[in-house]
Amino acid sequence: MAEDQRDTIAFLSDPASYGPGVADVERHETHISLVFLAGDHAFKLKRAVKYPYLDFSTAEQRRRACEAELRLNRRTAPELYREVRSIVRRPDGALAWGGEGDIVDWVVAMRRFDQEQLLDAVARSGGLQPQLLYALAAHIADFHANAERRLDRGGAKAMRTIIEENDACLRAGSVGLPDRQIGELHDASVDWLQRVGDLLDRRRQQGKVRRCHGDLHLRNICVVESRPVLFDCLEFSEEFASIDVLYDLAFLLMDLEHRGDAAGANLVLNRYLDLTVEDDGLAAMPLFVSLRAAIRAHVAASTGAEAGVEARHYLDEACAALRPPPARLIAIGGLSGTGKSTIAAALATEFGARPGARVLRSDVIRKRLFGLDPESRLPANAYEPDVTERVYAALREGAVTALQAGYCAIIDAVALKEEERRSFAEIARRARVQFTGLWLEAPLDALLARVDARKHDASDATQEIVKRQLQINPGPLDWQRLDAGDDVTRTLAAARQALA
Repeated sequence: MAEDQRDTIAFLSDPASYGPGVADVERHETHISLVFLAGDHAFKLKRAVKYPYLDFSTAEQRRRACEAELRLNRRTAPELYREVRSIVRRPDGALAWGGEGDIVDWVVAMRRFDQEQLLDAVARSGGLQPQLLYALAAHIADFHANAERRLDRGGAKAMRTIIEENDACLRAGSVGLPDRQIGELHDASVDWLQRVGDLLDRRRQQGKVRRCHGDLHLRNICVVESRPVLFDCLEFSEEFASIDVLYDLAFLLMDLEHRGDAAGANLVLNRYLDLTVEDDGLAAMPLFVSLRAAIRAHVAASTGAEAGVEARHYLDEACAALRPPPARLIAIGGLSGTGKSTIAAALATEFGARPGARVLRSDVIRKRLFGLDPESRLPANAYEPDVTERVYAALREGAVTALQAGYCAIIDAVALKEEERRSFAEIARRARVQFTGLWLEAPLDALLARVDARKHDASDATQEIVKRQLQINPGPLDWQRLDAGDDVTRTLAAARQALA
């Protein structure tokens, strides 16, 4: 039987418990915790509950959970997580913070932050701009790179368990989700797992299963001092949080798409892959995204009829993720300043498996070859012919990997040489997928103005580079030529028509 926490909740709800300067206490609740916001502090209390997947029914178990939460979240948010505090009952019967008396409960003490800085609130206000998402992807990539490896967790067997648990929970939901659709999702998930099971086991052996965040959605990310910070990781289950790094990332991608930000999801995926070179796991991403959506579906279904519409949306998304359109290869070429990267990013959400195409940008790959972040500047010798040959070889390799995984690939490169363009078409021919080459053209004054206006971009192109490119004869052009000198909306419309 779970312990009675009414006195503890009353104590934490009372402004007098926090000393001078606290006039009121704001309370937030979930099914497993309560958070009390008082002054500059936040105090998180574990509910005295017991579920099949967690047990907080005694004060000792809550203490251990609080200590785990503090330790695990300090990996990504040391500035937010301060300490674990005890609440005691004094001899006179009153509750107090620590000291003499019998311990009745434990809380995690945190630094309070503006709730409008939670990324779900930022998303609602339209604040999820590319630079913030780039920083978020880099934060996650760095966290994953340093997280503890778990060779004893994950793999195909763990994914099969999640599939079966999702199926059972969806069928038990209280809002009447369609049995037929649930059954189709289960069968499709099992079929997909059979395709990628060996890959998942291989990735586990390679150390790609790590002690991750486990609950990586927008409400568990906040902006602190202008940078994204992951917090509130899943602390109560090593099994649920010791997972493939791409399965961890998939929760965020699914959440962004569910909120209507497909472009943000695609940007995060591509930046993460650019920084980590985890492309070998792409084939499993549709299953990972589907499982995340299915989990949210049964969580929503369990909350009652008012969540029925939301649960059905998640269920639809879980099913759709396992029905990707055919892979294809798109190449976008043209001089620097023609807008190749802008068009590539806009098209990426419209093709291939969720959350869209793998965008392979020559400028980004060149920086990666030198161990630099995409926006770092390179010296002139980084553009010697032998380096450029390595860049184009990496573009081809990345396209092959994406196509074999069932994803659309978009190559974004100048491609001034006829043999470079032919090599892209040959990749598509060997993969037996559709190929479309788009060649962007614009007047010189537009090109020069655009390269001058670039900020925080991976391209190192200057006006002098553009002028040198103009002196090179590209040879016969059998790609579809598009006028990119006008506004980007018209160019994008022409590109869509060419790809239709």
